[in-house]
Amino acid sequence: MIQHVRVLIVGSGFSGIGLGRALLASRFSDFLLFERAPEPGGVWQSNTYPGCRCDIPSHLYSFSFAPNPDWTSTYSPQPEIRDYLGRCLDRFRLRPHLRTGVEVQEARWDEQDQLWHVETSDGPWTAQVLVSAVGPLTEPKLPDVPGIDRFRGTIMHSARWDHAHELAGERVASIGTGASAVQYVPEIADRVGRLYVFQRTAPWITPHDKRAITEAERERFRARPGRQRAERAKAYAAKELLVLGLAKRPRLMRLIEGLARRHLAQQVADPALRRALTPDFTLGCKRIVPSNTWYPALQKENVELVPRALREVREHSVIDADGVEREVDTIIFGTGFHVTDIPFAEQVRGRHGELLSAVWAGSPRAYLGVSVPGFPNFFMFLGPNSGLGHSSMVYMIEAQAEHVKNAVRALDLSGATSIEVDRRTHDAYNADLDRKLAKSVWELGGCRSFYRDANGRNATIYPDWTFRYRRQAVRWKPGAYHLATGPVAGSPTGSPAPAPRPAASAESKDPS
Repeated sequence: MIQHVRVLIVGSGFSGIGLGRALLASRFSDFLLFERAPEPGGVWQSNTYPGCRCDIPSHLYSFSFAPNPDWTSTYSPQPEIRDYLGRCLDRFRLRPHLRTGVEVQEARWDEQDQLWHVETSDGPWTAQVLVSAVGPLTEPKLPDVPGIDRFRGTIMHSARWDHAHELAGERVASIGTGASAVQYVPEIADRVGRLYVFQRTAPWITPHDKRAITEAERERFRARPGRQRAERAKAYAAKELLVLGLAKRPRLMRLIEGLARRHLAQQVADPALRRALTPDFTLGCKRIVPSNTWYPALQKENVELVPRALREVREHSVIDADGVEREVDTIIFGTGFHVTDIPFAEQVRGRHGELLSAVWAGSPRAYLGVSVPGFPNFFMFLGPNSGLGHSSMVYMIEAQAEHVKNAVRALDLSGATSIEVDRRTHDAYNADLDRKLAKSVWELGGCRSFYRDANGRNATIYPDWTFRYRRQAVRWKPGAYHLATGPVAGSPTGSPAPAPRPAASAESKDPS
């Protein structure tokens, strides 16, 4: 039996919750959130490694319409963010719309039916609108090195931490020095017998201003919510100023680079180790990582920095790029995620039957990171070039939720059966992004990062002020989309159809 829902949302993290809340606020209730995990929460449900916390200030890394006066730290730990999302599900009455343990396996647009046909672990579904809210930090990525399958010890990825495995006294190899490793390495260094930290490229580490939020402060936030809104505004302004250096004048990043160099000099006395830990690219070209514990952890007696890439894995050992072999019991991969090679794109087929990944051909592009020509009634959250290198993704998610909600309303108000982004609008938007990226630190900073796709293009970062993105996403532009009733002429069905028309106005009156 095929089940049907008007809007099917895949994922129950910030994106799924944000869109669900926006739809309900506009009196649209025919939607479901499918979550493949047993519990909701997205990336904050799956990432449970020791020391996991957000590196964006708590007051900013939360919904503007759902402030949390009970954060215990200026930078929230993972359990608090996960619990916050659970409370949001309850507060906005989204639990009845949530289906956990349901994995989407394939989705294809049927031009004749004007519906998405979706295969899931819960059986077949159809939906008028399909929304990917799975996010870019979902699927762990392992390095392409030989021998991983031969290893006879324990292997885990930071995003799939094995809490049942006891690390005490073990010889451990940690691969990668990105944001996750910078958090978990200091946490496990004192527990393991020996820790080898493999570093292919040194990250820029800045001082961390993390501190506990006192009970007195929390009481003030509860009593006077305006105080918390002011803290959020201050955090937003401070982060947004980084755009000047990141996207406008990369030379300005040298000011923060000087701060990072002093931080390194103050925490690492050994000249040789300091040289190995000094990046050879402009700060900001890769993700900026704050930490006060990373450098001290690398100088513990049982910890060895291996400033080389992993070359091979054997049954009981790892081999570095120089051929040096080290025996280990456990390997932890802090090697990030499939970001630009978006896994969900391998499951979605558009109007002409092509996979989204094939249409992109290694370089993902979308209008506002949300919609793609040839994929009617399909929207994404945190899609191509809507990521940030400096501020809160929740800010972007709120803007995208408003945009997708307006698209659903335009479809609803018009009586049309499909809504699709105009190709010229899509192409012009992405051409403008490329012009801005060309002048940014991500292009001129001299690094290779996970921001780049298979063809070398930065398909991850939004290279401008986030308030500009929000204004563009929230202000609905009917001419950016076409509405149609019935199959579009020239589609695989061959059926004639009225010419597409601009999408109806769907200006939101929702204050969010």
